[in-house]
Amino acid sequence: MKITILCENFSSWKGRKTCKAEWGFSVFIQTDNSNILFDTGHTDIYKHNAESLNINLENTNFVILSHYHWDHVGGLQHHDFKTKKKLIIHPEIIEKLPLKESQKIKLDFEIVTSKDAMEFVKGIYFLGEIPRINDFEKGMYKDEKMLDDSAIAVESENGVIVITGCSHSGICNICEYAKKITGKKLYAVIGGFHLFDNDQKAVNGTIEYFKAEKPKYLYPMHCVDFPTLARFHTIFGIEKLSTGDEIEIDL
Repeated sequence: MKITILCENFSSWKGRKTCKAEWGFSVFIQTDNSNILFDTGHTDIYKHNAESLNINLENTNFVILSHYHWDHVGGLQHHDFKTKKKLIIHPEIIEKLPLKESQKIKLDFEIVTSKDAMEFVKGIYFLGEIPRINDFEKGMYKDEKMLDDSAIAVESENGVIVITGCSHSGICNICEYAKKITGKKLYAVIGGFHLFDNDQKAVNGTIEYFKAEKPKYLYPMHCVDFPTLARFHTIFGIEKLSTGDEIEIDL
């Protein structure tokens, strides 16, 4: 499996000359039997970067949105798809988007909504609503329950690979649900973890969680502040990835 970061807050060394960056998140996931566009950032930057990285977005089989926030769904308004792609989302996303945006999405895509975990390709799951099970993650954004905040889980021989957009539902809650749905141990966690220095309860709890789980690949990015990234680097030796970077993981 190959994961290419089409949009992240910063440009990577690899993408420094050709890729643009903005506050947001988007990745292109390529497996042997499917291509998935997961989130689209805020503007059309993900399209520009895909072209720069020799990715043909028309080969996308599924588009998945992690939640309704502008820095993850806004780019979809700028798509150039020539055919209707399957769009997999939590049903609340359509309800929460501005009317103009939701109307365009309804017109342009074949929409599949689910609150439950759903295997949309063999071994690849949209997780739907994430159960809030631990006591150190808020599992919400400000005063919103954020039931639409979801993620992808990919089965591999070595365990489950979790790809998340912003983790408002809690990165550890997401990982535990991915393990439950797939029946596999945690192998890789990639995306926005939504961890900040002003919430040490969540940061400390998450660090202890990953110490116990020991995933082989751990890539926090996007909505993780510098002090927290520094702690993850010190403790886990993580590499901070950005726009233009690629991750290859054996399934």
